[in-house]
Amino acid sequence: MLKRDLIVLCLLHLLKGADRYGYELMRPLREAFPDTEESAIYALLRQLCREGYTEQYQGSASDGPVRKYYRLTDAGGVRYTALLEEWRRLRGTLALLGIE
Repeated sequence: MLKRDLIVLCLLHLLKGADRYGYELMRPLREAFPDTEESAIYALLRQLCREGYTEQYQGSASDGPVRKYYRLTDAGGVRYTALLEEWRRLRGTLALLGIE
């Protein structure tokens, strides 16, 4: 599992609990992956929308510009489960090799 897949797994995980707007997704991901550009994460969000794993909609007006919210689709839930299984398998394989 590559870094890109890990970021996708994290994005889908964050959306599993609730709809979130872009910056709300960005904060924990920037902490977890500080060497990843925000533009790359937003590109992944757009790709997830194009692939049907997430949906984007505009929220109600806030103090600033209108926020774009993202929500997990049923297909996104299936993708999340598959990526989580892959991560668990990889983590188990590494543990068998003594890599922790």
